[in-house]
Parts: sequence; structure tokens; C-alpha cells
Amino acid sequence: MWQAMLVMHGAMNLSLFPPPSTVKLSPSRQNLPHSPLDGRRLVARLDGGDLRGAITRLELASRDGSHPDVLTFSLLLKSCIRSRAFALGRRVHRALARSGLEPDSVILNSLISLYSKSNDWAEAERVFGDMGDKRDLVSWSSMISCYANNHMEFEAVDTFVHMLEDGFFPNDYCFAAVARACSVPESASIGDTVFGFIIKSGYLDSDVCVGCALIDMFAKGSADLVSARKVFEKMPERNVVAWTLMMTRCTQLGSPKKAVDLFLDMLVSGPVPDRFTLTAVLSACSELELLSLGVQLHSWVIRSGLASDVCVGCSLVDMYVKSVDGGSLHDSRKVFDRMQDHNVMSWTAIITGYARAEENEEAIKLFWEMTKGPVRPNHFTFAGVLKACGNICDVDMGIQIYALAIKLGFACDTCVGNSLVSMYSRSGHMEDAQRAFDALFEKNLVSYNTLVDAYGKSLESDEAFELLHEIEERGIGTSAFTFASLLSGVASVGAIGKGEQIHARMVKSGLDSNQCISNALISMYSRCGNIEAAFRVFSETREKNVITWTSMITGFAKHGFGTRALDTFHQMLDAGVRPNEITYVAVLSSCSHVGLISDGWKHFRSMYPEHGIVPRTEHYACMVDLLGRSGSLVEALQFINSMPFWADTLVWRTFLGACRVHGNVELAKQAAAMIFEQEPDDPATYILLSNIYASAGLWEDAAAIRKKMKLKNLTKEAGCSWIEVKNTVHKFYVGDASHPKAQKIYEELDRLASRIKKLGYVPNTQFVLHDVEEGQKEQYLLQHSEKIAVVFGLISTSSPKSIRVFKNLRICGDCHSAIKYISMATGRPIVVRDANRFHHFMDGTCSCNDYW
Repeated sequence: MWQAMLVMHGAMNLSLFPPPSTVKLSPSRQNLPHSPLDGRRLVARLDGGDLRGAITRLELASRDGSHPDVLTFSLLLKSCIRSRAFALGRRVHRALARSGLEPDSVILNSLISLYSKSNDWAEAERVFGDMGDKRDLVSWSSMISCYANNHMEFEAVDTFVHMLEDGFFPNDYCFAAVARACSVPESASIGDTVFGFIIKSGYLDSDVCVGCALIDMFAKGSADLVSARKVFEKMPERNVVAWTLMMTRCTQLGSPKKAVDLFLDMLVSGPVPDRFTLTAVLSACSELELLSLGVQLHSWVIRSGLASDVCVGCSLVDMYVKSVDGGSLHDSRKVFDRMQDHNVMSWTAIITGYARAEENEEAIKLFWEMTKGPVRPNHFTFAGVLKACGNICDVDMGIQIYALAIKLGFACDTCVGNSLVSMYSRSGHMEDAQRAFDALFEKNLVSYNTLVDAYGKSLESDEAFELLHEIEERGIGTSAFTFASLLSGVASVGAIGKGEQIHARMVKSGLDSNQCISNALISMYSRCGNIEAAFRVFSETREKNVITWTSMITGFAKHGFGTRALDTFHQMLDAGVRPNEITYVAVLSSCSHVGLISDGWKHFRSMYPEHGIVPRTEHYACMVDLLGRSGSLVEALQFINSMPFWADTLVWRTFLGACRVHGNVELAKQAAAMIFEQEPDDPATYILLSNIYASAGLWEDAAAIRKKMKLKNLTKEAGCSWIEVKNTVHKFYVGDASHPKAQKIYEELDRLASRIKKLGYVPNTQFVLHDVEEGQKEQYLLQHSEKIAVVFGLISTSSPKSIRVFKNLRICGDCHSAIKYISMATGRPIVVRDANRFHHFMDGTCSCNDYW
């Protein structure tokens, strides 16, 4: 109906209406005679800046039966509106009602404006309704603006249509107001009609305010940045407000680079940036992590004298925080500490920044410091500090902080509730996370995504799928993040069947072309052992970002396809995509997995000169792994000692693993000592050192390590293997007899053992780390979890389907040898993913070429 009405009015002969420059906004004001009793005195008080005193004098006079004239009342109301003293304005209105004077349209319009700006739309509506034939164009425009400002878009557009029916032609203020009413998705289609009306009226070519309102209408109403930009380009006059608005909307709609380009264009065009402009472009730098430009802008801020501005300060804190990979958290803190005044945004930015950088204790310390001052935390502040608690699994601290949130009135806030669910789940307290989820006053998609992601990461994919069904039943609507979380969950357990089901549902939902989803699919297929399916998704992805390329390179690296990984890396560079730190971890890992030592050195040495990436601990660990796997243990140790920073436990654990592969007991002792110096109670190091001693036949040393573990009450992670069959994950431990098909599994295992021995398999009892008889050692080897899982796969699936087994620890050398023979005996392709990489077994060979 509205569209038809607007089209009809837009099609009217516009020559019947005066052009924008000659439209009269209100009837001529008459200078009413001043009341000799009060009027001049009140005006004098106003001129002296004593608004409150003037209104007090007005009320005292009205009780004595005297009152000023209508013009004085009008002046008082306008002063209240200008100074945003809305409570005083209401007092003026009450005095006007007691005076018995007949208000003119000027006063009534001021009253509509007063109540509109104080968010009392009902009172504004009452004044407007009582005006009758005193309504003029200003009255209609004010009422439309009131509805638009109070999120009553339906009423705003309806009033606009009624105004047209009453014969009024909109002015710039009116068009800007109705365009604001169309700045929500629900009114986007009506906005197109309003836009056509404005084009015909000529106001787009003559008024900046109308142009800005249209930019917002397209950007906020329909997320149409292209149309918003066209409006901006068509505006004959673009002031600093228009430039700043366009930059802000670009960043909000995911195009921060365009915002930066606009800023540079603005500098050439002439308008001088103000504090809001600098805030907008700093926000764009934050999203792009563009530290270099951000530092230059910071210099500009100081030179412009805006360093003390709280909004600019908040943007600088946020910019440095989000560029923390460049070592800028310290700079963020310096900006924060130098700010004269803090608001909730600056506190939240710095707290969230420390949590993001995983300096969690400092984030929590800052939060408690904030609570001692005048600024109250908001729901985003609580979300940031609860994340810090989750990062360090400090549930007790999280509970204390949530108690404060309840005290401050955030008990029913969904954002805070979601953060509590996340805190519990990140700390491994899934039952508490579920209870916190169930207690949420209102569950939104973020609530479900938080728990879906938590269940996925905790390897409880069945619960995650149940939540997906609940989301769909409630009609909340799934998002790309929901499916990405589910894909992450199935990838963690290697449940490729469920992953394929999710992929099919995403194709149905039209989400398969989403870049985030494509990246998640590549990772899922790769981590589930189907690298070719991952490559198909990669090839079909039209827009590839750094995550897309890195996911594929990581996949090839984990599967031992080093050459394909490096070829993909070079294609990425040719496509103009800049690698990041994670990309180089994948590249160096691919070199390590296949022994490409010279390539590894070349890429390691090119990181900073070619891409400005400073090698971090992870990159040094990859190089230690590369040298260690190849047997160059002395060179690896020299490399560690030459590092520009202290080698942490990751580097030394990598070196210790290489010592185990090559049986170097002395260097293993040295590596373990360095680990114990930093983490004296690390059970994995004790276990690895004990196994090195046992492999070397040093049983007394191995027993001493085990005894020390017992005294420290340290326990090892139990080795287990699992396999998905018919959408169900079956998990096995060493010597496991709990499975319903255990008897069949062991019968088939005995038959297979006999077959593969005839093919040349010889049990390698060196991998039995117990001082027992040789025959017993062979029996131990036969009961390893990966052998049990492979055999279960053989008896539960039909040829030629691949068998995909997953193990939480490194595959044992004897199992690796046995599975090669099993693939030869059965003709079945077998894929095993251990803690480090994938092994593809076929016809008696493995993709790792025994280099692992």
C-alpha cells in the first residue's frame, strides 16, 4: 500500500510544488507583545545563561496568576531543547498549560521536538494529534523524525504517507527522516520507493543531510554498500560528515580497505578530518591490523591536539590491541595510561586486548581496577574478562565476576550469559556450560553456536548435532559459524560421514559458497583423511583468502605431500595473497614431513626479508623438527642455542622427540632437563624420557622415572584409537575387550597376524616398553589400539571402502609396519591419523616412505 501511495505522489506533477530552495517551513511568526510582568525578566535570565532560574521564576509567577506571552514560552522551550534539559522543558509545558494561552504551531512543534528528543514518543504523538489544522510541514516532519528516532519505522512511513495525502510536499528534513525510517531491513523495499521520490524531487542534488540519510538507508537497511557509494558519489557537496559516514559504513560492512581509500581521497578533496573522521579511519586500521598507517594517524592525532579526546583515545587503544601480533599491546597500554578520562569503551578495549593476547592475568587485574572507579563495566566488558578466565581455566574467578554481573543487573543479559557458557566450556566444565546455557533468559544464535562449538571441541559431536536439530526446530536459523563449529567438531574425531551430511545440508541451505564455510570444509575433509575431497572444495572456492590457502597447504603438509604443499604456496604468492605466520608454519611443516631440508632453510630465511614476518617459537620448532627428523641432532641443538630468544618447552619437546626417533639418550637427557626447568611437572616429558630409556634397554633408569612420576602423582594420557562406522565413533584402548564385537575382532586379528607373518612381517619387540619375556612382548604388540581399530574397520565395512583410523598419540613403529602388511594382505586402503600426521597405507607401502 505504501509503495503504491509513494509512487502515486512521486508521479504527481512536481511543478505544482515550489522548488526546494523556496519551500516555506512554517507560517510567519507574529511578534506578540511582551507581558510587562514577567517576559523581559525571563528573557534576561536566558541571555545570562540562567535557564533553570528563568523557569523557576516562570513557575512562581504562574502560581500568582501571571504569565509571559507565547513568544517567551517559545524561547524557553527552544533553550531547553538546545541544552537537552528535557525535564525543564516539561516544566515549561506544564506552566504553559496552566496559563490558558493558545499555543501556536511554533510552540507545538517545539513540544513535539522536546518529547521526541527525550524518547517520549507517546507524549509527542499526543501533542501532534491535538494540533488539528495547526499542523504545518514542520509538525509532520518532526513527528516522522520522532517515530524514526524511536525505532517506530512503521509509524514513521505511515505518517509520511498521510502527510502527502494532506497535500504537504516534503522538505529536506522530512525526506531525511523518512529515509532514516527505512534504514532497517524490514523497511528496505519501501526505501527504494522513497529513494525514487527523492531523486524526482531534486533534493539529492541539493541537500547533504538527505544524501547522508540515503547512505545510511542503503548501508544499514539492505547492507548495499554499492548503492550507498553511488549516492555518496552523486552528492554535489560532501562535507566532513558525509565522508566520515561513508568510511564508517564501509568498515561496518566488512570493507575496511575501502574506508582507508576514502580517507585518502578525502585528504585530496579538501575537507579537514575531525575527531569522528579519525575515529572512523582508526577503526578501519584496527580491522585491517594496519599498524603502519595507524601509527601515522596517531602522530596526526597528537599534532591536531586530539590526544585527550576520549573517543579518539578509545580508537587508538583498539587499533594497537588488534595489531598485537606486531608487538603493539605495550603501545596500546601506553595510550590507555595517558588518557585523562576513561569511559567504558576504553576500559573494555584494553581488557579485551589483553584477553585476546592471552595475557589473561593482566586482563583480570585491569577489570578489578576498573570496578574501583566511577566507570561501570558493561556487557562487553564482562564478556572480555570472562574470556580471560576461560583462557586460563580459572572457573572460580569467572564465578566471582559473574556474581558481580548479576549484582549490576546483567543477570538476564544474553551476551554475558553466552560468555559464561564459553568460559565453562573452555575450562572443560561441559556440565556447567550446559546448565548455564539452559538458564539463559533468552537464547539467540550466538548462544547455540557457543555450545555447539564447545561440544565440537570436546569431541562430543552427538550433543552438537542435537543442538543443531533444536536450532532448526525453533526456527532460529543457522549461520555459517554454526556449520563451521559442527565441521570442526566432526574433524576433531574424524567423523567424515557426519561431515559429509553437514556438507549436503549446507549445499541445500545455499551456504556452501560462503568463504568461511569453504575454509571449514577444506579443514574438515583434510583432518578426516580425505585430502582429495579437501582439494576439490579448495579448487571450487572462487574467492580464496589467506585462510583458504593456508588450510590447503596445511592439509597437504599433514598428509605428507610436501611437493604439493610447496606448489600451492607458490600459487598463493602468484595470486597476490600475502602469507601470515600460520602459513609459514604449514610450509615449514611440509618440508619437515618429507625431509626437504634446503627448501626449509630457504623459506625460513625468506620470512622477514620478503614478507616482514618475524619468526616466532612455532617456526623455530619446525626447523628443529626438520633437522631432528633428518638425524642432524647436533645441528638442531646448535640452532636452538643460536635462537634470538629463550627456547620454550615447545622447542625442547620437539628436540626430545627427535632424540627418541634416533635413540640418542644423552641429548634426550639434556632436552628433558631444559623442559623440567620450565615445567617440572610435565607428565609427557617424563613418559617420553622413560620410553627412550626403555628402548635403549636402560630398565632401571626407566623404572626410576616411573617411580618419580608416581611420587609426584603424575599420570600419562592413555593411548587410544577410534574409527567411525555408520555414523558411530568406536573407541579402543590397548587390550580393549569392552566392545560388543571384541571376540570377532581378536579372532580376525589372530588370523591376520598369521597371514602377514607369511608375507614377511616380523614383530618389532623393541616397541614394547616393559621388561617381560619375548613371547609376552609379541602378545602386547598385537593388542595395540590402532591394530584393534583397523581390524574392526575390516570386519565392519566392505571393500573397496577406505578404512580411516585416528590415534591421539604417535603411531607405534611396529603398528606402522604391521598395517603396511595388512594393506597388502587385504587389498584395502588404510589411512591412519596420529598426533603428528597422516599415513596412507596401500599395497604394503606408506605415503610417509618410513620418514616420520
